[in-house]
Amino acid sequence: MFFERPASGELAVLVHLDLETENEPDDPREFEELVLSAGGDPVAFLSGHRRAPDPKYFVGKGKLEELRALVVEHCAELVIFNHSLSPSQQRNLEKALDCLVLDRTGLILDIFAQRARTYEGKLQVELAQMEHMATRLVRGWTHLERQKGGIGLRGPGETQLETDRRLIRERIKAILKRLEKVRRQRDQGRRSRDRAEVPTVSLVGYTNAGKSTLFNRLTAADVLVEDKLFATLDPTMRKLELPDVGSVILADTVGFISHLPHKLVEAFSATLEEAASASLLLHVMDAHSDNRQRNMASVLEVLEEIGAADNPCLVVYNKIDLLDHTDPHIDRDDKGKPVAVWLSAATGEGIDLLVDAIRELLSADMVSETCYLAPRLGRLRARFFALNAVQNETRCDDGGVVLDICLPRAEFQRLLKGEGLVAADLAMPLGGEPHRESA
Repeated sequence: MFFERPASGELAVLVHLDLETENEPDDPREFEELVLSAGGDPVAFLSGHRRAPDPKYFVGKGKLEELRALVVEHCAELVIFNHSLSPSQQRNLEKALDCLVLDRTGLILDIFAQRARTYEGKLQVELAQMEHMATRLVRGWTHLERQKGGIGLRGPGETQLETDRRLIRERIKAILKRLEKVRRQRDQGRRSRDRAEVPTVSLVGYTNAGKSTLFNRLTAADVLVEDKLFATLDPTMRKLELPDVGSVILADTVGFISHLPHKLVEAFSATLEEAASASLLLHVMDAHSDNRQRNMASVLEVLEEIGAADNPCLVVYNKIDLLDHTDPHIDRDDKGKPVAVWLSAATGEGIDLLVDAIRELLSADMVSETCYLAPRLGRLRARFFALNAVQNETRCDDGGVVLDICLPRAEFQRLLKGEGLVAADLAMPLGGEPHRESA
């Protein structure tokens, strides 16, 4: 993009090394799924073992010759590494192999670029791409010296490399300015929900765990569902009505992955803030995956990075239809509190249990009562309705009303304090008959 490189192609040779210096190596199968999600066509897979990466080519000279032979044999135009390459390693490999070379970060960025649909999503992807590309400009334009001088051609005296760096800095600054505007709009919407005491439930989890399928099942939405990594990139929100809780905002977020590039986490901070500020996190996991625990650790690592590790969380073990002898059920802790739900979003088994668990967790600090409001408390009645807290209303002969209400306890206390009342002032009269006020 910013320096001369061989044209890209779709036929790809994949490279994965087991390095002794890596504490948690990436899964080769997941790597192949990433390439397929990007639209690549893997024609060969080169694996090996090294104590540490080679400083110049990442792989040793023997593996480099094997790699060159595979590229020639399959007429491949793309080599993808399941590792992070330094800018110099990437350029050296491209020169030696005479084809485009991508590392894991570049591959994920390419997938994100394909998946972004909204204005915000495209801005976030471009920001991550620019910040990644900024590190790849060193000695990129080796064929150019300083810009030409002379009449009509006098420039700022920059090299092409310096010009590219300046243009990238300016573009990053412009993107950050636009994203800040998006963030302010999100904050405004979030504050409005906070004022209205509308709980937010965010779906988080490893990519391809079934979050969008579960989201569609709960909200009857039509979010894109594909058996691909990062099928969902742009956040989606829908309102969900729950018994004893009322309106809840359900948010579907981008999937996480092991060793998610830090720049991507930074770029998607505005989106991930929805998870950080959620009243409840639904950590969706693929119960059928062999790497279940490893995937959970990767998600928890990202949640820690965005400041959401301490949020209330309910684990959702999805895809139990792929397991033998596993029925939908709720796991509870020693206090009886729901901690996990086993279900299948694809078939709908256990969805009712999930709704019950969410309702139970969110209604722990809810007020659900029958109140009597005398005629003089008409303003309080209007405020209950404004908060969608009224589930049923019965008018009385004395002009008062009996309301069945459900709302957060903090909001209930705030309304009572504003009217100079206590909960006992809304109690039903003895015998269940409303008291008739004297004229």
